[in-house]
Amino acid sequence: MSDPSRTHRLPATITGFNVRAVRVPMSEPHRTASGSVTESPLVLTDIVTSEGVVGHSITFTYTAIALKPTADLISSLLLSIQGEPLAPADIFDRFASRFRLLGTKGLLGMAIAGIDMALWDALARIHQTSIVRLVGSAPKPVLAYGAVGYDGVAGSARVAEQWAKRGFKGVKIKIGYPAADEDLAVVRAVRTATGGELAIMVDYNQSLTPPTAIERLRKLDDEGLTWIEEPVLAHDYSGHATVAQAIRTPIQCGENWWGPQDMRQAIEARASDYVMPDVMKIGGVTGWLRATALAEAHSIPVSNHLWPELSAQLMCATPTAHYLEYADWWNPIVAEPLQVANGMASVDGAIGGGVDWNEAAVARLAA
Repeated sequence: MSDPSRTHRLPATITGFNVRAVRVPMSEPHRTASGSVTESPLVLTDIVTSEGVVGHSITFTYTAIALKPTADLISSLLLSIQGEPLAPADIFDRFASRFRLLGTKGLLGMAIAGIDMALWDALARIHQTSIVRLVGSAPKPVLAYGAVGYDGVAGSARVAEQWAKRGFKGVKIKIGYPAADEDLAVVRAVRTATGGELAIMVDYNQSLTPPTAIERLRKLDDEGLTWIEEPVLAHDYSGHATVAQAIRTPIQCGENWWGPQDMRQAIEARASDYVMPDVMKIGGVTGWLRATALAEAHSIPVSNHLWPELSAQLMCATPTAHYLEYADWWNPIVAEPLQVANGMASVDGAIGGGVDWNEAAVARLAA
């Protein structure tokens, strides 16, 4: 029997927000076959709730040109839900319905995902727990790898050796050099530099056509690579499927898929052996949970793209979790960046999505 004297707590609502833009310089340019990344243009979103709890999120706009439009979109969308209950999945679905004719990819999709991540962060903080526990899972160590840029034979070997010395169990190399033999030389140099003990992945950043990819990737088939990532255009599902069928090494795709529907179409096309959603492009926490349920249903290993603090938690809640992509690009504006020891990321003790701001750095790097 219920106790009529017990007071019932009203659901939390969205009462305010703060949206800021920062430009975080890279310690070293991150070169790829498609160009160099020299800074991270980020939109930082804070959502204030009726509980006095604030939820945080990071939106990565790739180019500073998109900073103000993305921040403006996030602010406009938040105005439209101010006063609403703190219900991330319901708000995600409401935005999807509202913008069905416009579509929810590109900057609008990024804005919706940024809001979704901040809402989940706030909800977890209200319950004084982490997102991984909020969705019913438990923290566990997550196997992580480090990134190696498009740095040539000597440079790639040097950076890979640094990751190995830090205890990482894998490295991912950017390749796609003018000649296939150059790709092969980089892979072998990294293998030598790391003592043959690390998992090695390679990433072409969509730089090949399907026929060229098949010809070039066959030369890598005997190198023991963990995966070959995005050899052709990200949304060329049939092209990726053709490559995957012709190559023995597993093909990895997903960082440029927009929402669970893109993952569904890619899976139906058998575009890749593995998937690696980007938590922003896939639709925030809500989109990640729905997309990775598809991966589980098809027994497909799941890795991630960027967002290491939040992604490490989501990987803990992903039944077919594979590797965590670790990147320290945004560490300057994060109060307590994700810790990795002996190649394993730990989210024990995290609250919310694991990100609080280094306010001094945020102020210094304001755009």
